[in-house]
Amino acid sequence: MTRSRLFWGTIAPLAAILNSLLLVYLILKFRGVDPIEMFKLMASYGFDPRNLVSELNQTVAYYMAGVAAAIGFKMLLFNIGIDGQYRMGAFFGGVVGAAVNLPPILHVVVIIITAMLAGGLWAAIAGYLKVKRGVNEVISNIMLNFIAAAIIAFLLSPSLLGILPEGSQTLQTREIPASGRMPTIKAFEGEIYTFFFIALVVGVAYWVMLNKTVFGFNLRATGLSFRAARASGVNAPRMIFITTVLSGAIAGLVGIGTLLSDTHSYSMAFPAGYAFTGLSLALLGRNHPIGIFFAAFLWSFLERSAPVLEFEGVPPEIVIVMQGTIVLSIVVAYEVVARINLRQQQRAVGSVNVESPVAKEAN
Repeated sequence: MTRSRLFWGTIAPLAAILNSLLLVYLILKFRGVDPIEMFKLMASYGFDPRNLVSELNQTVAYYMAGVAAAIGFKMLLFNIGIDGQYRMGAFFGGVVGAAVNLPPILHVVVIIITAMLAGGLWAAIAGYLKVKRGVNEVISNIMLNFIAAAIIAFLLSPSLLGILPEGSQTLQTREIPASGRMPTIKAFEGEIYTFFFIALVVGVAYWVMLNKTVFGFNLRATGLSFRAARASGVNAPRMIFITTVLSGAIAGLVGIGTLLSDTHSYSMAFPAGYAFTGLSLALLGRNHPIGIFFAAFLWSFLERSAPVLEFEGVPPEIVIVMQGTIVLSIVVAYEVVARINLRQQQRAVGSVNVESPVAKEAN
């Protein structure tokens, strides 16, 4: 049964990707473009050593967003507030990092902890509203995303926590000193963020927490059935709140790689859209840390390959079509897989009942 689930769990995302490629193939064919040549061009451009560095660095941010979304999914929560939580984490991480003067490693640790606290506390608002007031987390998180952006824009005023560098039109936090920065690794004709390794640690910790701890068992049990969890003595509302905060804390780390290894300050130029991306990657990766990593790299690869399409007269938005089709296809594929697994379980139970001694005596 385990092998069957692994097989179908692998086939489902592959089928979704192939279905997306087929749709894009038909669209390009309709436009009079050779799809095979276009796919080859995208692959050649995406796997160019200079572009691989950017893809790996972007993969780190997407991976953190995917893990944050996956934690929520395990509790049947849609953390669409990742955007606001990540902005809060990067902003306050930048502010605290620029305000303190500590030894190198300790300085970085303080920034990371600050980012997690900021993201977790911001997510706690949605968790409290859901547990105590019954407010749907999707609605509250959407509103909190806008509120977070507005609060940060206000605090970035030069009279408060922001500065306007000479010759720039973008407000930002003060620069983090050298002791609070993370080094980069020179590879593939570029520099890879060392935050990559912290992302790997987060992925391992997520898997261990989920599969090897009592908290992880209670989390999965509560996600499967609130009533059954309560009947077994699990405090379901408390688990919902803690899971929401934990998801927000991980979301607070989404922009830290860029902050500590590239910009060294936060500004409103930091990208948005991590919420929908994180949810998509968690779905595509089956909420598994390894699956989410490959999904994040695929997303980064597609986005990095998009500009080359424009040079060939093809709108780069075709990549968005591909990503959207993958998400829709994966939802359908997983539903089909769930039904196949259910039928196999029913057959297994039926065969056991037929062969049991009690059933033979009854016959």
